[in-house]
Amino acid sequence: MKETGLSRENWYARSATWVVFAAWTLWIWRDANIRAGEVGSNFLHLALLPFHEAGHVVFRLLGNFMMILGGTLGQLAMPIVAGYALLVNRRDPFGAALCLWLLGFSTIDMAVYMYDAYDPKLVLLGGLTGAESDHHDWVNLFGDMGLLQRSRGIGLFFGFLGHATMLAGLAWAGLVLRVQKRRLSDPALAQSGPE
Repeated sequence: MKETGLSRENWYARSATWVVFAAWTLWIWRDANIRAGEVGSNFLHLALLPFHEAGHVVFRLLGNFMMILGGTLGQLAMPIVAGYALLVNRRDPFGAALCLWLLGFSTIDMAVYMYDAYDPKLVLLGGLTGAESDHHDWVNLFGDMGLLQRSRGIGLFFGFLGHATMLAGLAWAGLVLRVQKRRLSDPALAQSGPE
């Protein structure tokens, strides 16, 4: 499948999308607080939650440890699979870059959960905290690995990694827009449809 050309209108729409995502990133970063259990966007947290829960079901076949880890794997896999499909099947690096941005947010969401494992205060789906039930994924995972005492440091590290990944996604999308703008302004490179 060959890359299709990008119209001027499409480029402007993508540019506006980039501006929205850049502003949204600043908003998320302002509100995200790993130590306080704040992910920065309840909307995105709730959008990722079905993939988290589905991951528990999918990985159940591989044993208890993988079933528990599967929630996080499902949540992280969704933007990876979507980004891969956009990049390889659709040849849409801009869309793939936004999936990388979402992977960064998903990592921040995971980091909050990791940090909370040491002294569980987050309210889980059942309405209880990890201190009141044994359904806190990262309490169980870190406990099994002997890392519960280090969960806060691990959570902060992954929080930083999530921020950096969001920034990388924005930078990649911006670079794609820059290259596409050059193609629009150079008639020899511009395409109006499929080759």
